[in-house]
Amino acid sequence: MNKELVEVKLVKILLTEDHNIVRNGIRSLLESVPGFHVAGEAANGVEALDFLADDQNIDVALIDMNMPQMSGIELIGHLKRKYPAIHVIILSMLDHEKYVYQAFNAGAQGYLLKNVSADEMIFAIKHVSADGKYLCSELSFTLLERLIYAPEIKDMPDLDLSKREIEVLHLIAEGLTNAEISEKLFTSKRTVEGHRLSLMNKTNSKNSAALIKFAILNGIIN
Repeated sequence: MNKELVEVKLVKILLTEDHNIVRNGIRSLLESVPGFHVAGEAANGVEALDFLADDQNIDVALIDMNMPQMSGIELIGHLKRKYPAIHVIILSMLDHEKYVYQAFNAGAQGYLLKNVSADEMIFAIKHVSADGKYLCSELSFTLLERLIYAPEIKDMPDLDLSKREIEVLHLIAEGLTNAEISEKLFTSKRTVEGHRLSLMNKTNSKNSAALIKFAILNGIIN
């Protein structure tokens, strides 16, 4: 009986990682997977863009978050403007939700911690290359636990934030003081203090750190 031949789509990968040992290990893993081909390697974002200038036939870019010369977030911006068809997965040691939001907001379709298993990395690349989005399981469960157990968002009331309160909230998240916010918004320091107090009351936040955490977890700020 003749066996049917199933054509496997070749996923061409650009691996951008500044540590040679890590990059070599990932390349060896990916090259062992049927249907995967590491078409290019780069030690930083500048090298990645140089490679793409000559070879744009890439399906997935696996990118380290922290690299010299150009960060992973900056590289995503360039890729989305110049090569929007490339699917981007961030590979990082950074497990804080802030970096996850930054990556996805910049245009990444996947975020993996560097301690993921080989099976999970392979699954993520296949899933993202098929137009899906993926967040590694460790971070998924961490964020889920924070959402479930964070006291700030239990029984969250309907928020009615004014445009000015949202502006103040963004500036608080940037680390500005009340005086600096008042100068930026051309208003009095007392008015800013009032907005800050109102925001804390509406979100049941005890301090600015809790206020920023609430805003990030609820998608009010990035």
